[in-house]
Amino acid sequence: MTTAYRLAVSLLALSISSPLSAQTDEPAEGGEAEGEIVVSGDGLEPPPSVGAYSITEIDRDQIVTSASGRIEDVLENVAGFQQFRRSDSRSSNPSAQGVTLRALGGNATSRALVLLDGVPIADPFFGFIPLSSIAPESLGNIRVTRGGGAGPFGAGALTGTIELESADARTLGPFSGSVLANNREETEASGAVASKLGSGFGVISGRWDRGQGFFTTPVEQRVPATARARFDSWQVGVRGVAPLTKDIELQARGSVFEDDRTLRFDGANSATEGQDASLRVVGRGDWEFDALGYVQARNFSNVVISSSRFVRVLDQRNTPSTGIGGKIEIRPPIDEAHTVRLGSDYRRSNGELQEEAFSAFTGNLRERRRAGGTNSNLGFFVEDDWQIGPLLLTGGLRADYTRIEDGFFRAVDATGVVVDETIAPDRDDWTLSWRAGAVFYATRDLDLRAAAYTGLRLPTLNELYRPFVVFPVVTEANAALENERLEGFEIGLTWQPISPVVLSLTAFDNRVEDAIANVTLAPNLRQRQNLPAIDAQGVEAGLAVKIGDVSFDASLAYTDATIDGDGASLALDGNRPPQTPQFTASTTLAWEPSEGWRIAGTLRHISAQFEDDLETDLLKPATTVDLFAEAPLIDRLSLVIRGENLFDEEIVTRNSGGAIDLGVPLTVWLGLRFGY
Repeated sequence: MTTAYRLAVSLLALSISSPLSAQTDEPAEGGEAEGEIVVSGDGLEPPPSVGAYSITEIDRDQIVTSASGRIEDVLENVAGFQQFRRSDSRSSNPSAQGVTLRALGGNATSRALVLLDGVPIADPFFGFIPLSSIAPESLGNIRVTRGGGAGPFGAGALTGTIELESADARTLGPFSGSVLANNREETEASGAVASKLGSGFGVISGRWDRGQGFFTTPVEQRVPATARARFDSWQVGVRGVAPLTKDIELQARGSVFEDDRTLRFDGANSATEGQDASLRVVGRGDWEFDALGYVQARNFSNVVISSSRFVRVLDQRNTPSTGIGGKIEIRPPIDEAHTVRLGSDYRRSNGELQEEAFSAFTGNLRERRRAGGTNSNLGFFVEDDWQIGPLLLTGGLRADYTRIEDGFFRAVDATGVVVDETIAPDRDDWTLSWRAGAVFYATRDLDLRAAAYTGLRLPTLNELYRPFVVFPVVTEANAALENERLEGFEIGLTWQPISPVVLSLTAFDNRVEDAIANVTLAPNLRQRQNLPAIDAQGVEAGLAVKIGDVSFDASLAYTDATIDGDGASLALDGNRPPQTPQFTASTTLAWEPSEGWRIAGTLRHISAQFEDDLETDLLKPATTVDLFAEAPLIDRLSLVIRGENLFDEEIVTRNSGGAIDLGVPLTVWLGLRFGY
């Protein structure tokens, strides 16, 4: 399927929705047309129960003023947010882009559910988040909810949910865009065209990032084959919203993206491409409802270069995968004191790995490998929020039918003779999850809350069936992996002692049973296994202060996370999970002296963490300072200056037996922005 054809399919979503836009009379003087229907493009309003859980809201001003212009940079301001590695989406392998919350990491698969306009966006085969496909400037707001989820798509919300909502046409304006370049002659360009379509609206947006990148390898470890972390990615999205009746609106969305990167050595290239489409119908009448269907087509390729002979040893040339799913949620008008949610959702992921292994000495083909299968999940959920004066009680149940089928791994030699084969038996299971919470509005300035919950995550096709090698360590797959289960509780408060100051504080205790991790079995051998558990207890805090033109936003998370080991993992008992810091903090001080002006500095710290489960390879702590400055020029045109890692702190992102990878060095961006 050609890129042009994929783009045409996405554009069709907008053309379908446009004729459905209702015709309206000319606007009355000083206002909108009489009887005009106004659509929002959003889902249903969040239920009252959101107040019972630890939540962080990020508005558009914060989203579009990060120093790097990357979505992961925006999310790093949230206490407890964590990527698998410290690298951003320009200088890491895409398959390592797992995200989680509350230091419950340990592998590259996302343990947090990430939704874009209600659609789960994790890769169907690997479970990573395609961060470069998300253009921050196209978003209107972000909501991060920590803790296990029991509502729609709750089976993926093991450690929490990150909801990304697109901006509407009014927010974006008729045209908006930006062009920037940095001190390495790398460029970033984005733009959006938005227009009313009858009583609805349409948006076309796009982004292109390219550059030679920086050396992720320290100077003393470079060799002639060492390469910069080159990147070249683009994304185009189309979105249309139209009313069907005065209370019901149709939302259509399509996007295509490609992302090419080089990591460490010449020829070590990875590529990701995807095409997504979704249709959503939202009803806001007496019987509120939200019905959604989506399809995802993804592919991933990756070339591995030997770190000793610097030749190709693996060509993971093709990993096509498909995700389909949908949900229906209904809120019946039972009683003013109750908000009831009933619904069901479905997700199905299937894919197949196709790779060839080559001899590092002769270059000859050694093996052809295939692996894949199908995972699916059907869920049913019910939740009720009950308001009793100053007390809100909430509770929910969720039943999930999970099925893992058609799983296999097969390796044949250059002559076609089978050298290794696994045919996994099909299996299925029912799991019951729940959550409950309460909010007590003690005073006008103080809210007290408490919650308890369970959660669920299926192993990915990658974890089940795909072995891999990071020389000299071999990591075996495990077709017998069980679902991960979360149990947890938390208590917290939100306090506004004076109008300009808001303080939030949460203490939590979470436990992931059967946590999937890469367990060391021998010096150069690991296997994906279910650990008995990962325990995490900690504190999250946030502070927001707004005094005149000056604002201060801070967050921190302290987490004491340990592995419960037994059997093959007994040696890990009491260890901290890999890639898990104890302490993270972020503070942003901003000054907006007048309309269009913003000067902001961000200080971040991440404590030391271990690369591996045996705690032998340490990633030292890192403290960085970023800068964002915007000054208006004429009309809606402004000058933008961004600075990443201003003091050129050495950020260690990988340490494998002393082989080091580094994160972004000092980087300064300069450019123009229009219409923001």
